[in-house]
Amino acid sequence: MTGPLAGVHVSDLPVSAAVREHYRASGIEELYPPQAAAVEAGITEGENVVAAIPTASGKTLIAELAMLTADGPALYAVPLRALAREKYESFADLPGVSVGISTGDFDSPDEELGAEDVVVATAEKVDSAIRNGASWVEDLACVVVDEVHLLGRERRGPTLEVTLATLQRRAPGVQIVALSATVDNPEDVASWLDAELVESTWRPVSLRTGVYDGDDVTFDDGSTLDVDVSDADEGDTDGERDTEATAALVEGSIDSGGQCLAFVRSRREAESLAMRLAEDDLAPDGDAAADLAAEIRDVDGTSTGHRLAEAAESGVGFHHAGLVNEHRALVESAFRERNLGVICATPTLAAGVNVPARRVVVRDLERYTGEEMSKLPVLEVHQMCGRAGRPHLDPYGEAVLVGDERTAEDLWDRYVDAGPEAVESQLAAREALRTHVLSVVASGFADSTASVLDLLDATFFAHQSPDVDLSGLLDTVTGELSGMELLDVGEATAETTDADTAATGDGSDALAATSLGETVSRQYVRPETGARLIEGIRTIEGMADDDVTALTALGVVCATPDMRGTYLGNRERADVYRYASRHAAAFTTAPEEADDFEAWLCAVKLARLVFEWSEGASIEALVDRYRVGPGDVESHVERTVWLLGAGDALAATLDADVDVFDRVRRRLVDSADDTPGDGVDRQPR
Repeated sequence: MTGPLAGVHVSDLPVSAAVREHYRASGIEELYPPQAAAVEAGITEGENVVAAIPTASGKTLIAELAMLTADGPALYAVPLRALAREKYESFADLPGVSVGISTGDFDSPDEELGAEDVVVATAEKVDSAIRNGASWVEDLACVVVDEVHLLGRERRGPTLEVTLATLQRRAPGVQIVALSATVDNPEDVASWLDAELVESTWRPVSLRTGVYDGDDVTFDDGSTLDVDVSDADEGDTDGERDTEATAALVEGSIDSGGQCLAFVRSRREAESLAMRLAEDDLAPDGDAAADLAAEIRDVDGTSTGHRLAEAAESGVGFHHAGLVNEHRALVESAFRERNLGVICATPTLAAGVNVPARRVVVRDLERYTGEEMSKLPVLEVHQMCGRAGRPHLDPYGEAVLVGDERTAEDLWDRYVDAGPEAVESQLAAREALRTHVLSVVASGFADSTASVLDLLDATFFAHQSPDVDLSGLLDTVTGELSGMELLDVGEATAETTDADTAATGDGSDALAATSLGETVSRQYVRPETGARLIEGIRTIEGMADDDVTALTALGVVCATPDMRGTYLGNRERADVYRYASRHAAAFTTAPEEADDFEAWLCAVKLARLVFEWSEGASIEALVDRYRVGPGDVESHVERTVWLLGAGDALAATLDADVDVFDRVRRRLVDSADDTPGDGVDRQPR
């Protein structure tokens, strides 16, 4: 459906009188055209719908209408925990609706959620609940998937599509509502889900997008904007000129009564730009800015926190993954309350929480991928630009891409004239297949290669590539899982019935998860991580008791693929190596045995960092010593707690006399209470 209809009033909606009054109190009398189109498509009648519409065009109301009119419980699946919390709070305001949220432990079915009308969860949490036998999944009447275009992401996409395929089998007839940014092929997603497509470019606030060419901005509506970059001169570098142009664009928006988002490529650049903007007073309210700075300082005493507080005093915030959750939440809330004039952010903010602004400035259109500088995807840039224009606050929204006389034409062709990329499944990657083949077998959804292929036939990958034969790749993957001791592979039994034989087909192998495979699947770790943990447990069994310390367990889990790595500065390498040499007896891998020496050193660094955290080191000391962000410490500890739990579960499955994983895990959790207050909520979540 490409022509959204208008004229649907709140009084026309098949929801309770209390909900209608709630909408009216929120200022909603008539639905936006895309919302009306979704109603026309059957959103309130149990029909599957894919809504591919711009940011701020009313996706949340579409989701609410589907969930409120469903004949049973509903699930709202999101990509990020911060977004889950935001949506939970929004849905909890609906009168007469009980709402639950689940974003935490990956080894629990959270059965208590079965009593809720609406459950908000990350897609990974839903996947883990299915693996752990959650019965509430079978009762779902409606599943709403936010940001469904993430099907095209390497890590998140395969989980999302296998989870959707599994949900449709666990809850036959469940209504699927998929919400997407504007992409090149929404009809593919709609066809896969057997859904009506609602596609629209309508926005409640008009958006004009332009490119700065070193002199002025030319917008796609034909208008132009002069930019006075008075601080730049001929001797400035390109980066300095881009920064001064960004500063002029930010200040111009704030001077006209708007707010601004400025996107840059990295954490360092976000902080650097914020400190440059803080040289000018951009605070909408000086008293509110001072109060915000005090709140930020109360959270922790890290150098990152000090910089954020200093910037906030001038009405400037920065936002990236290196901040602790509480700092990010304070910045988001202050911006929504108009106590900050600008946020300098990495692109992750664009796909996350709701923080619209009158003007969006994208300074950096490339980023370092680890090997080279690479141009940003069109969809990512469009999502940043889509944050421009606050409904009911701004008469318009503006997005500006910062270039110069050499790059302006290319930026225009690539990001203004061109549409976003198509969504392409990533499920065929062997790493993804290993994870999800083990999952469907361990969960009891498949017991042979034929039945695995039957389930995979319901995925987005199969829909996009119907002629691709996955059987050869599946044989490779099952062989790898067997080598990891996670899967038993054998010939189909002769005792199968005729019907079973017909379904299985000739040449099908019988599949069964081993007890280790079942534990790996329930603990929600990758098969490769499970194999590393198993190897580590067996090594620990052969070590002298005096050599097995907290560093032993931490060294094992920090070397797994599920532990997000860190980097080593040139000055750190020698120090980390000396530390590893002093504690060599405690580690299960010697440096000469490491397959990747650099990765081994990084694992030692992480193990050391988490160990010192558990021993009471302040977050300020860790941030300074290890050159990481406070949010990194928070994330590393959280992931370590999860992986230690998986290690302990696998040790129990192996009947190994190894309790070090459990002991260290308990110490990490308890250290939140044992450590003198450094202002940080240190309880791993």
